[in-house]
Amino acid sequence: MADVRQLITLCANKRVYIQTHNFPDPDAIGAAFGLQCLLRSYGVASKICYDGRIDKLSTAKMLDMLGIEMASGEALAAELREEDCIICVDSQKNGGNITDFPGDEIAAIDHHPTYVDVPYRYADIRSVGACATIIALYFRDRGLTPDTAAATAMLYGIKMDTLNFTRGVTEDDITAFAFLLPLVDTGIMAQLEHSQIEFRDLKAYGAAIENIRVFGYYGFSRIPFSCPDAMIAVLSDFILSLVEVQVSVIYCLRKDGMKFSVRSEREDIDAGELVRHALEGIGNGGGHPTMAGGLIPAANLPLMGNFPDDFLRDRFLEGVRLP
Repeated sequence: MADVRQLITLCANKRVYIQTHNFPDPDAIGAAFGLQCLLRSYGVASKICYDGRIDKLSTAKMLDMLGIEMASGEALAAELREEDCIICVDSQKNGGNITDFPGDEIAAIDHHPTYVDVPYRYADIRSVGACATIIALYFRDRGLTPDTAAATAMLYGIKMDTLNFTRGVTEDDITAFAFLLPLVDTGIMAQLEHSQIEFRDLKAYGAAIENIRVFGYYGFSRIPFSCPDAMIAVLSDFILSLVEVQVSVIYCLRKDGMKFSVRSEREDIDAGELVRHALEGIGNGGGHPTMAGGLIPAANLPLMGNFPDDFLRDRFLEGVRLP
């Protein structure tokens, strides 16, 4: 088991940046904010950073209500130096969803599988439901208490990534929940949990329903307009809720390429491995056994030919024996 005191030692007297994946969700934000609070308790100052954008109003609301400051890579371009320390949180270098900023990636704290080995000086990569769980257990194991804002952010991140403790939950997630619950601001938590859907999201739900195709236990749906990562993930969960569907694949065309969200509730189909193999040679992807994501870069879209829906269907169904 990794000892967070090693990370504290590595960060001493250094400029430290905590980097999330490019489109940070509540778990990434909660984990990064919790780590920032932990480092501060040891006298280590840090900044939270990301590339991409905050693409959900509810996520922006989390930042505002909890006083979380995150800087974009563009805003930090003039100050980042190669000798700065970068801690990857809820992500790993070369993972396909994190920009390579100037600086030394000394550490990774993540709950996703490793696809590209990197010689970090500190690594804590665990198979748990949420990355914020790992940070919460750092506090508990060191006998420290996070402040109310950090505790609320971490618990909200855990609840969102585990779909309210119904997906990918481990004993560590339950332990983190029990530790954090007495410390949270229940009023803020209630407001965050009741503000998940924006009015414009209804159009995306309608498109997912209109375009769904079911092959055996697979549910495919294409959203014919650009959607943020968080919305695609929500729609993938939505399609998976159908009785007939045990594996859902949602995708949409955006400026950066074709974006995918994949869910699986079958023990014999690993969502992360499925999307990684389906996009091999034309894009990249990966994730957990139950939830994953991927991207075909815009430059590779012509490789799908004139019938991209059929091409993708065949890629995802390759090697699967449907009833």
